[in-house]
Amino acid sequence: MTNRRNLALGAATFLLVTGAGITVAPSAFAGTPGGTYANDRNSDFNGDGYDDVLTGAPGGTVGGKKGAGYATVQYGSAAGVGARSRTAVLSQSTAGVSGTAEAGDAFGAAVATGDVNFDGYDDAVIGSPGEDLAGVADAGRASVLYGSPSGLRGTGSVSLEAVTPTREAGYGGAVAAARFTGATPGDGIAVSDDEGVDLFAEEGPMLRVDRLETVADPGGVSVVPFGLTTGNFDGDGYADLVVSGLSLLDDEGVRGRSVVYEGGEYALAYDRDLTGGPSAAAGDVNGDGHDDLVTNEKGGGRIALRYGSDDGITELADELTQDTPGIPGTEEEGDNWGADLSVADTDGDGFADLAVGAPGEDIGTVPDAGAVWVIRGQQRGWTPTGVRSFDQNSANVPGSAEAGDAFGAQVRLVDTDRDGRAELLAAAPGENTDDGVAIAFPATASGVTASGSWLYGGGTFGVSGTDALFGAAIDE
Repeated sequence: MTNRRNLALGAATFLLVTGAGITVAPSAFAGTPGGTYANDRNSDFNGDGYDDVLTGAPGGTVGGKKGAGYATVQYGSAAGVGARSRTAVLSQSTAGVSGTAEAGDAFGAAVATGDVNFDGYDDAVIGSPGEDLAGVADAGRASVLYGSPSGLRGTGSVSLEAVTPTREAGYGGAVAAARFTGATPGDGIAVSDDEGVDLFAEEGPMLRVDRLETVADPGGVSVVPFGLTTGNFDGDGYADLVVSGLSLLDDEGVRGRSVVYEGGEYALAYDRDLTGGPSAAAGDVNGDGHDDLVTNEKGGGRIALRYGSDDGITELADELTQDTPGIPGTEEEGDNWGADLSVADTDGDGFADLAVGAPGEDIGTVPDAGAVWVIRGQQRGWTPTGVRSFDQNSANVPGSAEAGDAFGAQVRLVDTDRDGRAELLAAAPGENTDDGVAIAFPATASGVTASGSWLYGGGTFGVSGTDALFGAAIDE
């Protein structure tokens, strides 16, 4: 039987290699100050109005310490985050960042953004679940780095840790930030370990304000957290939190499960639990003013789209697979279709679209090369019209499909040039035997296109890309 450490730390921070393919844990979604909807999320660290991109490389070598990990920042502009955009590299060797870069810390395994101190600049929350604390192996921590007119800075960073560090708990394996309550003016922070989620808020100092035990009620089924997702599903003015992961059910074995907590004036409160996980994403696919929730089902191969309403997330779901009419490909064991998900409007029509990653997809005879899909939204929900799919053998896509690349292990839709259309970032953390790369796909009035796509990795930022697992986490 797989132990909890392998479920939570091994899968939520590094690559999970199983018979179902290769995947990484979904990173969190962020929220702007006072913003609660998924389309409010952004990463504007320098306050210039353009979204920035925060990418984790948890296997990266820092100061000779393999697996210490780092994160990169690409600052958005009118030209997006092209090869000439301003960039930065952050690690535990960056001046002011809590802790010290040590082998296996996995800094950058999870990333999220939000304005936690309500100063108009987004801040970064970066997990390092392999961090040893006080001699406790892999206890984990998360770090908060603050935004400023010059962008993210290490100075003044804050460390978030468990009350009692626990061996192999993987604290910081998933992180999120959004306006969950009205208790403080800034965004709250959620940090997971292998048993639950801690909530923090800045009230002068950073304070722990609550602990969510991820046990589905009333069945008592415990969920091992893999990802944290935010969205306003009921339109009440507060962000809701979805904890997605895996549960061990006596009659079904290990299954994906998600627990929904409803935001409110004073606190987050348990709302319901749903099938689906460990990946999840949120956005308004049908344009009705309520965020919708998409999860992967049965650990990959099927995704479920549940719509928001005044009463929250609907129980009934639209289920999609590669065998659904209009979606290219064929459902095959091990594809891990839906291993990662993202939701945002790629064509500016007012309806959010779905990005779906399948890192275990075989391309021809090349195993686990990976592929991604973009499925359009419309008033009635998703539509089979205009679905697009890409792999590294597609025309105009840089690189080539190679065994174990795991292209699509992370997919992110983000508008870095402020034109109202989200570009697609798709990572292949297994590229070049785990060096990892990401590919940026432009967005046009007709949606995401491979024309003009470009590839980048650790070397693009002047740091070691060897075994970095670059792109294992990307935040909007």
